[in-house]
Amino acid sequence: MNQEKVSPIKITRDGSVTIVRLACDENRNSLTQDMRNLIAATFHELEADVDCRAVYLTGSGQSFCSGGDLPMLKNEMDPWSTHVRFNRTAQWLTALIRFRKPIVVGVNGYAIGGGFGLSLVGDTIVAAESAQMMAGFFRLGVIPDIGVMYNLPRLIGLARARSFIFENKTWSGKEAVENGVASAVVPDDRLDEECLKRAHAFADGPVETMGLAKWLMGRTFESSMDDMMAFENLGQSLAFTSQAFQAGLDGLMNKKKPDFPAASERETFVKVARARKKAK
Repeated sequence: MNQEKVSPIKITRDGSVTIVRLACDENRNSLTQDMRNLIAATFHELEADVDCRAVYLTGSGQSFCSGGDLPMLKNEMDPWSTHVRFNRTAQWLTALIRFRKPIVVGVNGYAIGGGFGLSLVGDTIVAAESAQMMAGFFRLGVIPDIGVMYNLPRLIGLARARSFIFENKTWSGKEAVENGVASAVVPDDRLDEECLKRAHAFADGPVETMGLAKWLMGRTFESSMDDMMAFENLGQSLAFTSQAFQAGLDGLMNKKKPDFPAASERETFVKVARARKKAK
């Protein structure tokens, strides 16, 4: 008798916030090929979904994500298989780092190796008291991957990043806050509540403008001051034409809270996306 395959990711909606929950407890949400493919497909769809204004990414069970799938590593460690796998990883991970909507990451339990790297894609990271963040790559005799060497030094500086990785440290949620990775630590039973509160605050903001700023800030460390000023010039010229700017300016001048979600609905690209969605 064929059994229906259970997805390793559960996707639910809470208003304009999409909850993406890694849900493969039997292998502690490790990055199997199925998990990688589904993460890539999910965020690709959410990028174009005008009903999604922010994402809450978390895990189920005792782990956020335990990193690489050990059976896969054992069976696919030849140079060509490794090259193909990491070429694919670079595509979906880069898209995730540059995702044009706010991402709140809630770290429950273990975030190890590539799972720690995955947690760093959050625009804000909240750790549960049970959180245990570790790099752990050198225990396996490999270099850090899943964006750790790109994101971690940018978040906390090169010296602290080196110390964390080379000394095989493990950070609790409290230590993650102290070291500048997480913005808050909360009791486990309040993680979803806190992260959803933050995600909804993002969703109520000028999401398109925030996405533009996120896209430009991603170029800060590779660009000269002149280039960043040029990016700022062009980005602001675009932002000033947005409905979000009109709503924000009206709110400031008339001392009222701007309705940014309603402003988004007036954007042409949103109207076109809704028309296409309705036509399907």
